[in-house]
Amino acid sequence: MPSTTPYSEEVLQHFLFGFPGRELSTELAGLLAGGLAGVAIYPRNFSNLSELCRLTQAVRRAAGRPVLIGIDQEGGTKFSLGEPFTPWPSPAELGRVDDIDAVGRVARAIARELRAAGVTLDFAPMLDLATNPNSPVTSGRSFGAEPTRVAEMGCAFLDGLQEEGVLGCAKHFPGHGDADVDPHLDLPRFEGTRDRLMTREFVPFRAAIKAGVPLIMTAHLVLPKIDSEWPASLSSELLQSALRQQLGFDGVTLADDLGMGAIARYHKNTESVVRSLQAGSDIVMLCHDWNLVRPALEAAAQAISTLKMQTRTSLHLSQSKSRIARLRKRMADMETKAAPSRDVIGCAEHRAISAEIRARLRALR
Repeated sequence: MPSTTPYSEEVLQHFLFGFPGRELSTELAGLLAGGLAGVAIYPRNFSNLSELCRLTQAVRRAAGRPVLIGIDQEGGTKFSLGEPFTPWPSPAELGRVDDIDAVGRVARAIARELRAAGVTLDFAPMLDLATNPNSPVTSGRSFGAEPTRVAEMGCAFLDGLQEEGVLGCAKHFPGHGDADVDPHLDLPRFEGTRDRLMTREFVPFRAAIKAGVPLIMTAHLVLPKIDSEWPASLSSELLQSALRQQLGFDGVTLADDLGMGAIARYHKNTESVVRSLQAGSDIVMLCHDWNLVRPALEAAAQAISTLKMQTRTSLHLSQSKSRIARLRKRMADMETKAAPSRDVIGCAEHRAISAEIRARLRALR
């Protein structure tokens, strides 16, 4: 499909959009054809498996190349897919079972089901530590509070997805830690020092980087002892100094939805998009208000044109382009293996794995 968008691939490659409805609009199809990094799919976009599969096929056709088709499938009940997909234990439940092999088995099965539905990216695993029992972010979604064990489970999950041809995305860097505010609503605050981060919150991310994680999603929270002005997803101190230089990550950074309350309550959308790209994000997400899309693209186009004249930022944009190109090559390589049939979704084998883990959980009570 030829592109019908006025925006260049140089701009579009830095965005991943959610969208309304159960069909691709002409506008979204044009953006995909023009080089959009990808889309996020939510329950609002489909009511059954057939609709989901038709939608992912339409996204692929419109893009005409490897494209990120992301969905939340963490397991549990908060960020997961309903029937006919297998109902998986939550990360917290897997943490209580404390079996690395079981985590890998679950992740491989999740990937087979996602791939059968045409999904290329799972927004998982979550590597935030469950250090605050009142956290609205980590409750039920974290493997646990012990950094090394969370690291091991996170890496097992990532490896399982990769083995079956789905990209994983470690989130939410640098880790919500003790934050007790939901970033969907407002901006969390975390008083962790750099030493604290290095010995706790960074541990799972460091392990995931060593294991070759392709994408890391950044968090909307402010760490005043690191950067008192900007939240992590807009902070060059966190994205460049910590994640790139200190931890050595050379994959793709993905800024969580910039339309969330943590950002939108304090920054205009156009400002946050440009700031996030300036700070070091490779791809930014806008997922729940299509009216924000065009102003964001226009602001980014203008900013990129200006920023290319600045030596340091021009280098960052060049490096970002290379990272995105490598990710697309990785997707293309993964897709040389045929996808499973839809029969694998919710199959007896997968349900048996889930049932076995739940039986082990009951035995622990």
